[in-house]
This record gives sequence, C-alpha cells and structure tokens, in this order.
Amino acid sequence: MSPPRKKKDATAPVPASELNRMEASFEAAALRKQILHHDDLYHGKDAPEISDADYDALRRRLEEIETAHPEVITKDSPTKRVGAKPAKDFAKVRHAVPMLSLSNAFADEDVTDFEERIRKFLNLPADEKIDFWAEPKIDGLSCSLRYEKGRLVQAATRGDGEEGEDVTANVRTIATIPQQLTKDAPDILEVRGEVYMTRADFAKLNEAQEEADDKIFANPRNAAAGGLRQLDPSITAKRPLRFFGYALGEVSEEFAQTQDGIRKKLAHWGFETPEPAKKLTGAKALLDFHAYIYAQRPDIAYDLDGVVYKVNSLDYQKRLGFISRAPRWATAHKFPAEQAETILHKIIIQVGRTGVLTPVAELEPVNVGGVIVSRATLHNEDEVNRKGVYEGARVIIQRAGDVIPQVVRVLEPREGQEYKLPKKCPVCGSTTLREEDEAATRCTGGLTCPAQAVERLRHFVSKYGFDIEGLGEKIIQQFWDEGMVRGPADIFRLAKHAEDLKTREGWGELSVANLLSAIEERRKISLDRFIYALGIRQVGQATARKLALHYESLDNLKTQMAAAADHAGAAYLDLTSIEDIGPAVAEDLVGFFAEAHNKDVLRDLQAELDVRDFERPDAADSKISGKTVVFTGKLSKMGRDEAKAQALSLGAKVAGSVSKKTDYVVTGEDAGSKLKKAAELGLTVLSEDEWLALVASP
Repeated sequence: MSPPRKKKDATAPVPASELNRMEASFEAAALRKQILHHDDLYHGKDAPEISDADYDALRRRLEEIETAHPEVITKDSPTKRVGAKPAKDFAKVRHAVPMLSLSNAFADEDVTDFEERIRKFLNLPADEKIDFWAEPKIDGLSCSLRYEKGRLVQAATRGDGEEGEDVTANVRTIATIPQQLTKDAPDILEVRGEVYMTRADFAKLNEAQEEADDKIFANPRNAAAGGLRQLDPSITAKRPLRFFGYALGEVSEEFAQTQDGIRKKLAHWGFETPEPAKKLTGAKALLDFHAYIYAQRPDIAYDLDGVVYKVNSLDYQKRLGFISRAPRWATAHKFPAEQAETILHKIIIQVGRTGVLTPVAELEPVNVGGVIVSRATLHNEDEVNRKGVYEGARVIIQRAGDVIPQVVRVLEPREGQEYKLPKKCPVCGSTTLREEDEAATRCTGGLTCPAQAVERLRHFVSKYGFDIEGLGEKIIQQFWDEGMVRGPADIFRLAKHAEDLKTREGWGELSVANLLSAIEERRKISLDRFIYALGIRQVGQATARKLALHYESLDNLKTQMAAAADHAGAAYLDLTSIEDIGPAVAEDLVGFFAEAHNKDVLRDLQAELDVRDFERPDAADSKISGKTVVFTGKLSKMGRDEAKAQALSLGAKVAGSVSKKTDYVVTGEDAGSKLKKAAELGLTVLSEDEWLALVASP
C-alpha cells in the first residue's frame, strides 16, 4: 500500500484524481456509510445530526471520487439515488410470485362471513380460535422489492399482478428503503408494500408546486404514484416518498411462522411497517379495531382507506391459498364510503359490452374523497324508480373503494313516478328487451351495435385481458371512429397505420413506436387471459381459468363448445360438470361460440396470435395432474373447499358431477347419488384417507 500523502493544508482533502484505487475504494466506502446513516436519520427518524450543507459536501465528495474512479462505484451507491439518466421507458418485470389484490369487506357481516369462510375451508370446529393480524390499509402504490444476498437488485410496480414495471432506479431514491440488508436475510427476499406520501409532505409538495406555477396534485396517492413512475429518477428524488413493507413475494427460505413474525423481521431489516397494528382473535375484535382506526384516522400521518385483516398463521395461509386474483386468508375492510351532495342535471343511457342499458346520472361536479365526480351510476330502471330519482334533483352520491360512484338517495324524492328505459337502443336503434325475472334491459343489436363493439374492444385490452399499454378508452374510441380498428384482430394490424399516426396531433414517432411495441409484446397470451378478453357474458377471471384448465387449448375449447350445442350429448354434460358452470353460463358459452360473427373473430385472432395452451401447475410432479376428480359427502380432515383447492393446485380438474370422464370420486360421510352413479359406471372410488395418501405420494 502507498504511504500516506502529505496534504497542502490540514483540512483540504486530497483531490479525487490523485487518489490511487485502494484509497478511492476505502474513502468511497466510508462516505457511502456516512451518507446512508444521515439519510436514515433525516428521512426515517426526522432527527438530522448535520446541516444540509455538510450533507451536500459528503455527497459531492463521493461523486468526485466515483467520477475519477468509476471502478469503485457500487450498485447501491447513494449517488445512484439522484440524477440518473432518464429512462426511455419502463422495462417489464415478470413477478416470480403474482402480486394479487385483496377482496373487500364493507359491512360488519362481511367480516363475520370472512371468518366463517376460513373456518369452513379449514374444517375447524366452532370453538377453535383463529388469530388475525390487523393493520391499516395505506392508500398508496403497491411495489415489490427484490433483494439478492441482502442487496436491493430490482423494484417493480404491481401492474396486472403478473407483470409490472421496472422502477428500480426510482426506488433507489427513496431514503426509507434499505439498499443493503443484514447478513441474516435470505439469499432471495421479495418485500412487498406500499409507496406513499404523508399528508404533511404532500401539503409541502403542493405549496412548492404552486410557487413554481406547476401541477397541483389532487391527493397524496396520486402524487406518490406520479412520483414513482417518473422516467427521470432525479424528479422522483425530489418527491418525499416513503415505503411501508408488510408482505412477501419469493423467498428462498422461511424465517417466520406467523404474519407478525414477518413484520418483526422486516422491522429488523430496516423497513417501516404500518402502525397501529395488532394481533386479534375473532370477528368482534376485528370490528372493534376497525372502529378504533377509523376514529384515529385524522391523527394518522398518512391517508388510509380501511384496515387489512390477515390470518396470522402462515401454515393456515398456505392451506387457504388463493381464489381468482385474491388470497383467501386476507381481506380489506374498507371505511364507510365518502359522500357528497350535488345536483343531478340529466339522466343519460350507456350501452355496455353485453348490451345492457344503464341509466347514468350527469352531475354538477363535486369532490368526493379527493376525486372530482361528474357522473354516477343509477344501475337500472327499478333503482331509479325505487329512489325517486329525477332530473334537477339534489342527491347524495358516494364512492367506496374502487366502486363506481353511485347515487345513494334523493333529498326530495318524487314518489309514484315511472321511469322507463327506451324501447330502442339509443346507439344503434335496435329493439331493447328485458327478460322475465331480470333487472337488466339489453340491446338486441349484438356486435352490430357500435357501443357494444367499442366496449368489447375496451374489455379486450383491459388489465386482466390483453393489458395493452397505450390503448385507453379514448384511443380505442378514436381508432373505431376512424375505421382503423373494427375487431380485436385489427389491433395487431395497426402497424400499417404507423406513418399516418405519426403525423397526427398528440402522436409522434416515439409514442407510435411505444404503442406498436406494447402490441407486439401481447401476441403471445395464456389461454385463460384470452378467454376472459373475449368478453363472454357471465365469464369472469375465475370462470375463464376453470375453462382453460378443463379444455387446455383453444382449439379443443371451440370443438367442445360446438358439440355442447346438443344438450343431451356428452360435451354439454361435461361442460356443466365444471364447478360453478350451470345451465345459464353454459348457454352463454355455447351461444357465443355458435354465433357466426364470433367464429370469424376467433379465426382472425388465431391468425395474428399465439394463444398458449394452459400450463398445469406442478404437472411433472403430481400423480393427479390432468385427472378429473369429484368430491362427495362430508370430509372430516379438511373442508370440501380446501380439498378442491388442493386438487386444482396439483393440476387436477374438479367437476361438480360424475360422468364417464371422471377419474376419481372421493367420498366422505353421507355420500349420496354421486357415489351410486360412480359404482354404476365402474369408476375409481377413494376414501378421504386414500385420497390424501395419493396426493402425498411421490
């Protein structure tokens, strides 16, 4: 090692360019440690030890050393937290473990039902206690942080739950997020939580925005989301963003047995966690805590819109698993809906993708919970008459969570009025029809109705369908009006309009290139997402997944739906044997695939796309993958729902009725007609113990 240098005076540092590599490395490491320490004091504890000028001097010195000796720069250097070169666009990140949303509870009985569903699923006796972890639900932007060997290597937004945006450079500017964890952290650790902004910081930000004659933000959530999604990390660095950690994604090794155990470890590694939080037992305790948090809401430093309840036992969480896009073991109990009074100016009619006519109230714009609302749904003509709604009325409106704003009541209702939806569709002029025993009135025009066609296109590119970034509602409407997109497959032929688009107002070479790139990325799609995107009546995400699991390929699905037109045939019986698909849903499915226009749409799409066959989970390791299973009778060692979920997770098909295609009939106490039919057909019948041994065997 070189001997110490003589300085020109006692205080001036040696110029960075004169340091050798070892000296630069040692000094840079010391500076990084000091800066991170002061970041934690300033942002995390609001207790700075040095002046801003002294802090800036430390940063400048580190920047000088890293400029002169780029070989000593580390990925987690504080200089990476500010001033990084703006990205051209956000890269996509595939989540190793999907980032799911939560189911919602609004009423007290929803919370009671939540506990009872868990008890039933796990087959727990009525007197067995279930512990929950309850914590505030922050109104921010979900984010996942990936650490490898303790070092932060990637950060991503939730996106559609399966794929998000890479915001690593921006997240490195958030001082409350640890860049390096202690040595006891797992080799792979994904920490999930919320990026947010306190109300005090939000107020200061808006004051600064106003002084600079810049954009004023509507609420802290919008400001936080906008800050995190800046293409230039130096802009993000100027926003007072913070992060709460409260959940896990992929983890290479288990380190806790309970939810509060996870929380303690996260705090140990330097993450802020939501407060106040508490372990509670039983629905009544959860409701009491919810009431307490609601009362404390004004004094809590950040915005929240409810309380999250999670089953505390991680073993129970594993057994409960997930349904559709939410865990069974957690729910968000929202606060009472925000309400406001305004004037209803006019009632207009909207036509949805399935032809339903919905009366919509056009309102005097009003602020409801930080959002300006100018329209609210009136649901159907029965609701209009029940509430006594009329044009010119003073009304109370509300919005709860993500629910569309709705008219709660009329302050001076008109009784005895009879509002009727039109006999002709206001968009295409086709006859409207209200089926007996249905509240909905529908346009009979089908896809010849422009409103239905446009709404189906919007559904096709929506978040849980093809999720094509840049194809929002207004763009879809514009492309439809100009004849560029008339069917879903036209979206994948938009490249031929590229030169024309580049010359239009609001477009340009970069925006057109980004749109076409986003479209190209979606030419490969999973079967379940494709089915959902088609917009078949009564087919949501859960049903689409069951259909994909059952039929496995698009060609097979089409063939079987054609065969199912014969209600006495095996294909129809097979369709209605799928759990939760009864005659009404089956009729909509068969009708969709039989309609000539839809056949043309499917052929057109298949020429443009690669619709991937459904991939069964754990197919290589499971003895029951691809097998059809029927459960009958009362099981004693697990709830029926848990048994079904376990079978599905191992790649099996769960049917609701017995047929020749059934591979196993699993019986519990009081098995009835299904057991009898299984015997008649000579099927394999298993007791609960035999079933458990089968799924547990290697």
